[in-house]
Amino acid sequence: MIAPILDPVALNLGHLQVRWYGLMYLAGFALGWILGRRRAAKPGSGWTAADVDDLLTCVMVGIILGGRLGYVLFYDLPVYLDDPLEILRIWNGGMSFHGGLLGVLGAFWYYARSRGRSFLEVSDFIAPLIPQGLFFGRLGNFVNGELWGKVSDVPWAMIFPGGGPLPRHPSQLYEAALEGLVLGVVLWIFSAKPRKEGAVSGLFALGYAVFRFGVEFVRVPDVQLGYLAFDWLTMGQALCVPLFLAGLWLLCRKAAPVPPAPVAFHKKNSKKRR
Repeated sequence: MIAPILDPVALNLGHLQVRWYGLMYLAGFALGWILGRRRAAKPGSGWTAADVDDLLTCVMVGIILGGRLGYVLFYDLPVYLDDPLEILRIWNGGMSFHGGLLGVLGAFWYYARSRGRSFLEVSDFIAPLIPQGLFFGRLGNFVNGELWGKVSDVPWAMIFPGGGPLPRHPSQLYEAALEGLVLGVVLWIFSAKPRKEGAVSGLFALGYAVFRFGVEFVRVPDVQLGYLAFDWLTMGQALCVPLFLAGLWLLCRKAAPVPPAPVAFHKKNSKKRR
């Protein structure tokens, strides 16, 4: 099977090129904003639409800065030291989930401190909204023809431009399905009822680590890094280990369930009409 030949450029506006990779990120942010407002609108959520707007603004900055810097530091530092301006060319690809996660955690810390909320309260609210962004991000990788998998003879194997003449696992689509759709549905259902503080965040961390670790076995490691150990351990897997342990700790630790926020009571005006 041959992969569809998709042009990474969605629109040409003179000298300006609008790429699918960037549009996928915008789609992820937009869907997260819509779902976040929907969660905030539920009775007793303790959140308002304005809270969601402010929090997602912080998260967007954290994802972009953290994801880009994480890729630069973890995966391809010599290239960016040779050409520092390449750091700004995010439309060429090169975003690290683990770096983006660190950026998001920084955004959580800033928002929680500025609004008098706990860190885990903020992360539990936003965790179910992240997989949708991962889904669109992996579709962006697929359109870019990057991060493809190992050579395979499965019926759905694809030939990727730049990946040689042999069919390969479409590992981008595996990650989109697992990290995006499956994890998103699980988190949305799990977070529908009050849970102990940190449980939703823990399930996200645990689920992502398991899915990413597994897909890495059929995904080609970054050429500049190769395998770190055992002839199979990749950088992506190594970075998933602390994430898995943190998620397991959050799920197993003892903590009281978070009670629903009280519904605001609006006193009716008792004055008589005149």
